[in-house]
Amino acid sequence: MDPTPLNAPTVLLIAGPTASGKSALALRAAEAVDGEIVGADALQIYRDLPLLSAQPSAGELARVPHHLVGTVDGADGWSVGRWLTAATAALADIAARGRPAVVVGGTGLYFRALTQGLAEIPAVPPEAREEAARTFDLLGEDAFRAALADRDPAAAARIAPGDRQRLSRAFEVALATGRALSDWQADAAPPPLPAGAWRAVALDPPRQALYARCDARLEAMLAQGVLDEVRALVARGLDPALPVMKAVGVREFAAHLAGALALDEALSLAQQETRRYAKRQATWLRNQTPDWPRVAGLDPEAQWRQFFALNPGLTRHA
Repeated sequence: MDPTPLNAPTVLLIAGPTASGKSALALRAAEAVDGEIVGADALQIYRDLPLLSAQPSAGELARVPHHLVGTVDGADGWSVGRWLTAATAALADIAARGRPAVVVGGTGLYFRALTQGLAEIPAVPPEAREEAARTFDLLGEDAFRAALADRDPAAAARIAPGDRQRLSRAFEVALATGRALSDWQADAAPPPLPAGAWRAVALDPPRQALYARCDARLEAMLAQGVLDEVRALVARGLDPALPVMKAVGVREFAAHLAGALALDEALSLAQQETRRYAKRQATWLRNQTPDWPRVAGLDPEAQWRQFFALNPGLTRHA
């Protein structure tokens, strides 16, 4: 993709798996261009889990204006569509002030909606979801993928191995609507950010180093009081199906608070789930954004040098 000059309002996209350093890189980039940050993280948007979702600190939030970070109550479950509407409005406001925007997060679907548009897919009834789950359990992934190929060959070919969630989603949409999910997506509305209006990087650190950072960060979260955060969330009695209740670590630490797990067991399980989550995010980015330039490593200074080299127009305050 061709870079766009920073002498006009510009949107920079920074995506990466959890614990990869994307928030710090985005903060530095926003300060360099005198811009504002828009969160693209499905969990950081909720105000209930600032520690567990690794939201920017109060000091970091004060350095650069942030949008869609810690602004939504956990009882109000947001969809991709709601985020897209809010993000589009935030980007328009930032552009109207003549400032660049840095969109940062780990939720790949948010970036895809911004740059490719979002299809208006009818709601899928529970019966279709349940049938898709039963079929997957009965057939296993390979046979399920073959069955999906009869209904949606494009999705069956596109979805990465091991991604049960998206395989099942494609199957249930085809089952419920009689039309392939790929066809619905092809009819998506024009994206809020058309080609040429943005530039992007994806953070792609070494896997084992990333896992080690995930483990260490959860240990630090415990020291900072994440159990109190989870305790307060559980005390609200929210619907377990809400996104905030599915945040990695909530189930494990809630089990400890209920006396079902020792703290070291809960921590170990939460670390394992965080590593799996990071792997899924990294896999999605590799498969869905192959043309985005990569920033490797975990050292903040090395990341900045790579980012700056990829974006030579960053000259305002860099």
